[in-house]
Amino acid sequence: MLVLSRKSDESIIIDGKIEVVVLGIEGDVVKLGIKAPKEIDIYRKEIYLTIQNLNQAALQTPASLKQLTAWLEMGDQQKKK
Repeated sequence: MLVLSRKSDESIIIDGKIEVVVLGIEGDVVKLGIKAPKEIDIYRKEIYLTIQNLNQAALQTPASLKQLTAWLEMGDQQKKK
């Protein structure tokens, strides 16, 4: 793990594409701003882990043909909106 010290309004660059800016520090809370291309997904870690767990559960839970059809129909309806 790389450990860096940054002050408010200072930033780091990751892979020449992602900039992480320290927006402010209030007590033990650090506010970060992240500038990245739109094709890069950015999640808080707890949300990312939840998504991963749900994906794993979905892979291990066989869906019925009726459920799959319903999911596909919901997706089609959302595309039309």
